[in-house]
Amino acid sequence: MALAVDMTGKVALVTGAASGLGRGTALALARAGADLCIVDVNPAGLEETAAAIRVLGRKVLVHTTDLSDAANCPPAVAVAVREFGHLDALCNVAGLIMFTNTPEMSVAHWNKTIAVNLSAPFHLCQAAIPHLLARDGAIVNVSSTAAYIGEAYAAAYCASKAGLLQMTKALAMEYQKKSIRINAIAPGGMMTNIADNLVMPEGVDYELIKRFSGMRGLVEVDDVSEMIAILASDAGRGFHGSCITMDRGITAG
Repeated sequence: MALAVDMTGKVALVTGAASGLGRGTALALARAGADLCIVDVNPAGLEETAAAIRVLGRKVLVHTTDLSDAANCPPAVAVAVREFGHLDALCNVAGLIMFTNTPEMSVAHWNKTIAVNLSAPFHLCQAAIPHLLARDGAIVNVSSTAAYIGEAYAAAYCASKAGLLQMTKALAMEYQKKSIRINAIAPGGMMTNIADNLVMPEGVDYELIKRFSGMRGLVEVDDVSEMIAILASDAGRGFHGSCITMDRGITAG
């Protein structure tokens, strides 16, 4: 395995890049030398990320769109390829979680969670794969410890992240004989804007929440973003069809 993460001359598309892990991932890739297409529904946050990328001396294309609408996914890939001429890495970081008592979960809640966490990565992969094949590129999907363990009040989230993990493995098998690499990472809880804005449902049992909170505290965003950069680059050439858990032991037992 290569020791250094080097994305010089390469282009990466990062979703959810307006804040949190998406922003961290975009900056990690920029520090490694990549030019970026950053995608999010939040234009102000994207501009902040873009400014930080430019400080690092990299080119950046800002694309504001709502990926919960499947029709918006292929154009996100198309604008990146049109701007830079090629695509070397797709990092599906955008995610959504809403804790809810299951009997009170609305159809809209369920559909939005599946759309952002599972359907959008699929449609982005679908559009990106032809371009990534031409460049021996890589896909990194951000799953979660929720793909491995049940989390109370998060049925939609768990279903979407487990689906994303299995989709990653299915794509890896489909392209086993090609040079593209397709992997996932499953972080535990991180201190991001998603965590800051979580609202617990009425009557929540915090004993159940503690079961998937972990004894060692939250995972550092920078640690996860650096691992994503490894998987997106030639430094991760030994990984294909893998899902790396970074959860400080939550899924250990």
